[in-house]
Amino acid sequence: MSKATIQLEALGCPSCMQKIENAVKSLNGVDQDSVKVMFNSSKVKTDFDEATLKIEEIESAIENLGYPVIKSKVKTA
Repeated sequence: MSKATIQLEALGCPSCMQKIENAVKSLNGVDQDSVKVMFNSSKVKTDFDEATLKIEEIESAIENLGYPVIKSKVKTA
């Protein structure tokens, strides 16, 4: 499993968090229990399987909701 930290532009409301969390959890290869959306720091943290899913696919799922991704960091365990 790899760990991703995705920096977003500032989130405007708590319901944004729920939308992003649901979108990331719905991706095949994401460890659903690991998904955390942090409102104050506008970050998404998750564990995912790089053999199944690419970081770009996670970013796309978030950006398709209308939340621009600033940068991502991936740590391979």
